[in-house]
Parts: sequence; structure tokens; C-alpha cells
Amino acid sequence: MKTILGRDLPAYIEGYGEVSPFQGTFRNYGIKTRKAVNVTSVTPADQKVLDDLEQAFDLLKIKDGMTISFHHHLRNGDHVLNMVLEGLAKRGLKDLTVAASSIFPIHEPLVEHFKNGVVTGLVSNYISGPVAEAVSKGKLKKPAIMQTHGGRARAIESGDLHIDVAFIASPTADTYGNINGVYGKSACGTLGYAISDAEYADKTVAITDNLVSFPACPIQISQVFVDYVVQVESIGDPRGIVSGTTKITKDPVALIIAKRTAEVIKASGLVKDGMSFQTGAGGTSLAVASELKDIMQREGVVGSFASGGITGYLVEMLEEGLFKTLFDVQCFDLKAIDSFRSNATHQAMSASMYGNPHTKGAVVNNLDIMILGATEIDIDFNVNVTTSSNGVVMGGSGGHSDTAAGAKLSIVVTNLMKSRLPIIKDRVTTITTPGESIDVVVTERGIAINPRRVDLMEKLSHTNLPLVSIDELKAMAERITGVPKGVQTLEKIVAVVEYRDGSVIDVVKAV
Repeated sequence: MKTILGRDLPAYIEGYGEVSPFQGTFRNYGIKTRKAVNVTSVTPADQKVLDDLEQAFDLLKIKDGMTISFHHHLRNGDHVLNMVLEGLAKRGLKDLTVAASSIFPIHEPLVEHFKNGVVTGLVSNYISGPVAEAVSKGKLKKPAIMQTHGGRARAIESGDLHIDVAFIASPTADTYGNINGVYGKSACGTLGYAISDAEYADKTVAITDNLVSFPACPIQISQVFVDYVVQVESIGDPRGIVSGTTKITKDPVALIIAKRTAEVIKASGLVKDGMSFQTGAGGTSLAVASELKDIMQREGVVGSFASGGITGYLVEMLEEGLFKTLFDVQCFDLKAIDSFRSNATHQAMSASMYGNPHTKGAVVNNLDIMILGATEIDIDFNVNVTTSSNGVVMGGSGGHSDTAAGAKLSIVVTNLMKSRLPIIKDRVTTITTPGESIDVVVTERGIAINPRRVDLMEKLSHTNLPLVSIDELKAMAERITGVPKGVQTLEKIVAVVEYRDGSVIDVVKAV
């Protein structure tokens, strides 16, 4: 056992292997090696378009124990993962590992594949819905591996996550394997999470419901990485892309939090020409963007870029001249898709360019301001967005840890209490992002600054903002809700939480 951030981590986890414990945000840096990729060369006479998935399965020679990957740009509208696994299950395959950048409720059929042994391993950055519940109850044979968006790209490119076959949901593909996400009935915009898969998998299959003649235009994923193309009736429903809140909240408490957050940002001195910004798609986060927009307009500030998963609201800020460009790894709504299709200043980025810590420079390293959410926060500023307060998996880091590490100012915005439970605790149920990467916590009842940020304390001390310690915030909540009971878990480890560099920052136990 080794104790990291108050957690006892085993030296070895059955079904995972040896554990390399988290040592600090920037400890695992230096010279890194990328995986060498074996390719099957193509002659001028070779045809890539196949008759159907069954022919693809025949040619791919998928065997028991292999790892297959999928991307999540169609989010809760994705049909490809279920379609492929249904076909492989009918062939009697077992012991597969699914490496999907994210899992949504639509992927519920995975649960049955867990039970019958078709799928025994899962690697993902975010897991929600019935699959998350099944993982928490120990239905998956091996512990799920939960990564960050940048960490997944790092793992693929380094060879830590070896993909035998990547299945790319392709809104448009041409007959030679060039892919884009901006045209076709299933258009989803950018394809940033699929790029590492396509480049580093042993075999890559484009699955499309919009097959066009060569060459497709534009090209987001090149023919040089694609082995086969399969046309199907539907790869998904783009209406499922808009899953979750993508509108500014009207809740008065959340609006107070947003206003205070904007004042913190202004007092930090970062609101100036050339600034950069990222926020999530939640109602409170978008309200912060709205407040920031007002400040930028009043002061005539033009930012360098906004980044991340892009919403229509950030598109409006681009179109109004408040930012020079958007860096987009994933479109969160249909307005963002339209913008990416038509506006050259709305740029795509791969997950690696976005947040891979072991490259020659990720976009998150140039972020000034990042707005983050939280399920729980502890008195050491560690944040949980992986499990709910009852210990059940309900999400995952996504870009949370990547952006918190890179940004000059990482702000967590949250109600002090949710569902009559305190958000700030002695210890979070699961550590997703280490406290050393979190600078400020903003609630409706007070603002806590990480003691590491003496410079911020000095700047904000000259404002009228309600500054308190994190311990005081915790005490305020407990006076109203009482002290919460600890989560009761079993000993079985059902998920391993990796930090972006591949070290283990926590584990999730069965409930």
C-alpha cells in the first residue's frame, strides 16, 4: 500500500496490474516515446469500401481478448458502439475491452455484454447511465479504467492503450477513407476524440451513413489512417448530441454564483486583450460566460481564444468579435456544428492537441481562465466529478484535470449544498482532480481561495467579495445539513482513476 492524497492505493490491482501512484501534477514530465505504428500498405487497385460490417469482421480477424475503440461525438445519439458489439457478440467473441472516449445512457446494451462475458474491460473518460451503475455494482470482470481526455490520447500515442481495431462513426466518408463530421444527416462537427484512435490503431474502420465519391471535402481524418469503409443505414441521431444543459441557468442562486465568479476573474487581472477562456456546457458555467461577456464588452477586451467542447453561446462570442478564434474538440450543440462548418476561425483540435501532457504543447497550457464544476470538494481542494456522494460512478474527468492543470486560474463553481447534502467535505468520495490544480471555489455563501495562491488572496482582498476559508464553507454547509455519513463500500475495486499522466490518483470500490 502507498498513501497518496490521503488515499491508500494498493501496489497491484487484479485485472489492472501494477499501480504507479500519482506524485504531483507536473512530476511525470520529460522525454517521452510515441508508439511505432504498423500499417498495411495499399496498392492502386485495392478497394476500401466493403459490403457490410460482416465483411469487415471477416477481414479484421477480431479475436477474443482484443481491444476495440469508439468515439463519442454523437454522445447520447450514437448507434455505432451498440451496432458493432451486437455483431461481435453474435460471432461468439469474448473477453473484449471497449475503449470508448465516453459512455452514455444509449449504450445500455453494454451491460448485457458485461454479464455474458463478451466485454470484460472498459476504458473511458466519462461513464454515465446504466453502464456506470453496472460498473459500480461490480458487473464488469476487470476494473474500468477512467482517464482524462488528454490522458486517453497520451495513453494511445505512447502505447499504454493498444487499440486493435478503431471503429470511427463517420458522418461523411469518401470511398478512399477520408472522413469529416460536418456533412451528412448525422453531422456532429469536430472529430477531435477520434484522431488518436485512427492514427494509432492497428486497423481503422470508417462506419458512415453518408458515403460520397472521392475526395471528401473537407478532410478531418485522412485516408492514410483508414483501412476500410462500411456504409450503414444510420450511425446515430444528432439530436442526441444535445444531452444535458446547454442554456444559461435562470436559477437565482446560480446567477449569484456566476456574478461573483465574474468578479473574481476581473479582480485577477486576467481580463485583458489576448485572454483565453474555457467553460463547460452547464447552466451555471454558461451564466459565468454571460457575465464575462458583459465585462469584455464594457472594457473593449478582445480575447485570443475560447476552447473545449463548444456551445452556441461561445459561437456567439466569437461572432461578436470577443474572441479571435475557437479551438473545438467537440461540438455540444447544433449551432456549434453549423459554425464549425462555415467559419474558418472556428478551428478543430484533436484530444492530443487539447490536453495531452506528453506532447510539445497542449492548448490547455495556454488557458488563462477555466470554469469547472464539482460533485464534491474537500478541505484540501481535491475535486470529485467521477462518483456521486453515494459512491456510484456518474461521470468522470473528461477535460477537468487537463484544463485545471494548464489554466492560470482554475475556478470551481458550485452551490454549497445540493439535494440537502454539503458539497464541501473532509474527504471527497473519489479524487478526480488534485487540489493543487484548483485555485478558487465560488459558492453562493462565500468564496474560498487555495492557500497556495497567495497572489490571488492579495488581489481579492481589495474587493468586497465574501472571502472565507474552505473550512468555513464546510462548516456553513454542515450547520444546515448536518455532518454527512460516510459512504459504505465493498472491498472490490471496480474502477481505477488515472491522472492525465497515467499515474493512479484513486480507485472506486463497489457499492
